[in-house]
Amino acid sequence: MLVLAALGFCAAVYIGPMLTLGAYALRDRSGFTLTHITRLLSEESYHEAFLVTFKSAAISTLACVLLGYPVAYLMATTGKRASAILAAAVMIPFWTSVLARSLAWVIILGRRGIVNGWLLGMGITDEPLRLIFNSFGVQVGMVHVLLPFMILPIWSVLARLDPALVTAARSLGAGPIAAFVHVVLPLSLPGLAAGITLVFMLAIGFYVTPALLRGPQDITVVTLIEMAVRDLLDWPLGSVLSLALLSLVACAFGLGAMIAGVDRLTGGEGRK
Repeated sequence: MLVLAALGFCAAVYIGPMLTLGAYALRDRSGFTLTHITRLLSEESYHEAFLVTFKSAAISTLACVLLGYPVAYLMATTGKRASAILAAAVMIPFWTSVLARSLAWVIILGRRGIVNGWLLGMGITDEPLRLIFNSFGVQVGMVHVLLPFMILPIWSVLARLDPALVTAARSLGAGPIAAFVHVVLPLSLPGLAAGITLVFMLAIGFYVTPALLRGPQDITVVTLIEMAVRDLLDWPLGSVLSLALLSLVACAFGLGAMIAGVDRLTGGEGRK
C-alpha cells in the first residue's frame, strides 16, 4: 500500500503534467497535429535559442569545474577544522535565495557598482564597464549559484580516497603533479562526472539568474517558454519547447549516469 501511494503521488505530480504537455504539443482545434513540432524544427530562431542555452550551460559547467575541483581537493586534503570552515563556506549560500544572490550581482557589477567604482577609483578605466545585462554577467551569476553542486560531489569522492595511495606513488618516484594526474584524478572521475552532470542539467533549465542578468541577445529556451506561455498565450509552443528542453536534460542525465552511475547522481550510493 505504501508503494502504491508513492506511485500514485508520482503519477499525479509528474506523469499527469507530462501527459498534459504532450496533449498540448500534439493537438490543435482540429485534432492531432505535428505542426508545432515542425515549427520548432524549421524555424531558425528556436535553433539559436537552443544553441545559446547549450553554450551558456557548457561555459558555466567548465567554469565550475575549474573553480570547484581545487576547492574540493583542498577540502579533502586539509585539516578537519579548515575543511569544516570550507564546507560551511560552500553550504552557507544555500541559506540565501537564488533571487537575492542574483540581485546582489547587479549591485556588485552594475555601472555604479562596487567593481566599477573600484576600477574608476584606481584609474584602471576611464568609464564604467558593462559587466551585467550581457553574457558575462549571466555566466558570473550562474557559476556563483551552481558552484556548490560541483564541489560537493567531487569532495565526497576525494574525501574517501586513501592517502596511502598518493604516498605510495611518491615513494616510487612520482612527483606531486604526476601523483595527482595518475592517481588522484582518475579515482575522482566519478565525482567529477556527477558534478558536471548536475551542473549542466541545472544550467540548461536555469531561469532566475539569466532573466535578471541577461542581455537582449541572450535568449534561452526557458526565456522562450516564458514568452510563449505568459506573453503570447501560445500553450502548444510552450509545451513543445518544454518537452524539447526536458529531452535535452534527460540526455545529459543519461550520459552522466553511464559515466558516473545512477546511484551517485541520485544519492543512492550513500544509502548502501
